[in-house]
Amino acid sequence: MKFNLKNTIKAFLFMAAVMAQVKCSSSSDPVENLPVDPPVVNPPVVVTNDVDFWLTKGNQSVILAKQSGTLGFSTTANGYANIEVNAAQKYQTIDGFGYTLTGGSVDVINQLNGAKRTALLQELFGNGESSIGVSYIRISIGASDLNATPFTYNDLAAGETDLNLEKFSLEKDKNLIAMLKEIVAINPKILILATPWSAPIWMKDVASFKGGKLKTEYYDVYAKYFVKYIQQMKAEGITIDAVTPQNEPLHDGNNPSMYMSATDQGSFIKKSLGPAFKAANLNVKIIAYDHNCDNPNYPKAILADADAFPFVDGSAFHLYAGDISALTNVYNSYPTKNVYFTEQWTSSEGSFDGDLKWHIRNVIIGSMRNYSKNALEWNVANNANFGPHTDGGCTMCKGAITITSGDSFQRNLAYYIIAHASKFVPMGSTRIESNSGGSLQNVAFITPSGSKVLIVENDGSATETFNIKFNGKWVTTSLEAGSVGTYTWK
Repeated sequence: MKFNLKNTIKAFLFMAAVMAQVKCSSSSDPVENLPVDPPVVNPPVVVTNDVDFWLTKGNQSVILAKQSGTLGFSTTANGYANIEVNAAQKYQTIDGFGYTLTGGSVDVINQLNGAKRTALLQELFGNGESSIGVSYIRISIGASDLNATPFTYNDLAAGETDLNLEKFSLEKDKNLIAMLKEIVAINPKILILATPWSAPIWMKDVASFKGGKLKTEYYDVYAKYFVKYIQQMKAEGITIDAVTPQNEPLHDGNNPSMYMSATDQGSFIKKSLGPAFKAANLNVKIIAYDHNCDNPNYPKAILADADAFPFVDGSAFHLYAGDISALTNVYNSYPTKNVYFTEQWTSSEGSFDGDLKWHIRNVIIGSMRNYSKNALEWNVANNANFGPHTDGGCTMCKGAITITSGDSFQRNLAYYIIAHASKFVPMGSTRIESNSGGSLQNVAFITPSGSKVLIVENDGSATETFNIKFNGKWVTTSLEAGSVGTYTWK
């Protein structure tokens, strides 16, 4: 065989090329058609939504709207301030949030057509997704100043008396009673506080619905008037949970109204009202005062009376004067007695942003942090002219609802003030500890089902980013200046 050097060199070069490819296949570079390990891919981080967030902004661009962002608890450190919620530290049990259902409210709500009227009552007092869950209402015994005209349940001709209350009648409140029946059907557990603006004129030392005092010789008769009222309301299917002896007893310029000093109210309770309730076996609370925070000595004087003390469940307050801390002042002096917040109006001349901040800070957060068992704004509804009202009654009181026509109504500021609490904090909830400081005013609750609720108001002038810390974890959120957030989690 003839040796061919040229062919031998070609063969050698071919084999060298093959060996080089084999060597490359053992390196980190993949070779086509050879098996390789798949790339390592880290699983995506899934952040669950642990906290629901409902927001209202002072500029009304967002009003009681559930936010779509994700708020998940974590332990990743940051430098933001904490609002720490501690469910182990419990305070007062909550009776509820709501309004006064005035006679005027009933009149204007009844102007709605049947479907709209039913829808509104369900929205206010129901517990569905589209309802705000009002759980406490106040009503007047007889007329308030937001009725079209003043009246009591025992109005007589001049010079007449009716010591046995034979002419007592609830007839003038038949429309109110009919609506209360509907409300009770919607929410059978709703609590009702009843308050007179005036005793019948024949029991007073002036012949007028406006002003004057209850004559001492009629203390027992007036106590029986309360008893008869409660019993007849019960016969209508309406349970009165509590009464106050007099609305705003130091303000006798309203129509109707009646002046009642602390001494007189204490005497009426211990000598007549308390014993009358006991004799009639009425399990109805008597709540003293029902007036402004500037005079905590009024209810304290009644509670200091050893004979009045056993009959009194607690004290009620408004905040047209004074400071909300008056509730704690009275509570600390008599910690076995309850405190309540029973009225605050929103003015037709007020601004949404300014009043939102003030009312959430004081009426909702402030009353709750000062041991109140409830928080009530003023009237449920009126018309576009802020009526009806009595001659001399409030002309600028703006309802939570304005009835604009037979098939239309609008929701006003007071609706949202209450809804930020009532929709999320049902009767039987308990206030729990949350630290408060700086511009982030807040209050926290645990509900009967175990949910936690935190209401926060940014009282400052700039957006605040902060953590809601609970059980060693936190979520980070923010509120614009003047905004209100309600946060809920399990």
